[in-house]
Amino acid sequence: MTTVITALPKPARSRSTIHIAARRLRRHKAAMVSLVVIVLLVIMAVFAPWIAPYDPNKQDMLGFYSPPSAKHLLGQDELGRDLLSRIVYGSRVSLIVGFIVALFSIALGTLMGLLAGFLSGRVDTVISRFIEIMLSIPELPMLLTISGLLLASDAPAITALRQNPNASVFIVVGLFTFFGWMGTARLVRGEVLKLKNLEYVDAARALGARSGRIMFRHLAPNIMGVIIVNGTLAVGGAILGEAALSFLGFGIQPPVSTWGNMLSRANEVVLEHPYLALYPGLAILITVLAFNFLGDGLRDAFDPKSRL
Repeated sequence: MTTVITALPKPARSRSTIHIAARRLRRHKAAMVSLVVIVLLVIMAVFAPWIAPYDPNKQDMLGFYSPPSAKHLLGQDELGRDLLSRIVYGSRVSLIVGFIVALFSIALGTLMGLLAGFLSGRVDTVISRFIEIMLSIPELPMLLTISGLLLASDAPAITALRQNPNASVFIVVGLFTFFGWMGTARLVRGEVLKLKNLEYVDAARALGARSGRIMFRHLAPNIMGVIIVNGTLAVGGAILGEAALSFLGFGIQPPVSTWGNMLSRANEVVLEHPYLALYPGLAILITVLAFNFLGDGLRDAFDPKSRL
């Protein structure tokens, strides 16, 4: 009698949430196009010294308000500076502000949301009431006021900071981070309230896991989808906010080149030289739309009810 031994089929490998979301994201055409645009913008920002044809602050006394030409593809501004070079270098500031503000805001908002949702009680009350107070403050007027006070302050520490050419970048990043974490905190708190009473959390408690371990090793990974989506949208929001603040003259100050202060300088002559406002405006529009479309695609990819 012959015994035939057949190999058992290998068990199907379980796929992580990130892997499933990435596979579904590839089906979202707008998100994938936006991802390509964002990658190209990052490459342009990183390699700006090699891509920009001129020094962004180099002035040409004979080129004031010159229209686009073969030598200057996008024209020259009121000081004869090459517009294309300033837009290329402006992408550096916009992306740096967007990514840093999003990173700090998401980190702080996630921490506050985890503490409020998991610990509950007085901790939740204090954090939630503070968030409600902050959200009741009109953000743009407060940003304008604080930014104006910092830029005009005679305090020794602020004066020393302003001596750095990039001081206004640090001020803008700090202001947007301070006012930008509350939305993430509320989203994370809501997710934690739904997850903290599930069986795997009870099992972790029964095994003696401390609150910190439960929050950061068990709860945080399960809300990573919400954090990633909100972080992507926060980048676009920070870029748009910086452009608005710089356009009003209270954001990043010259000679640092940003799309916002380029629009501010073009505002006075936009009817005579519309290209000065057109190109930086298009740069802001394309960048913010790319991050928003990518955020929409990530939201659908992490949503189990989505049809992707």
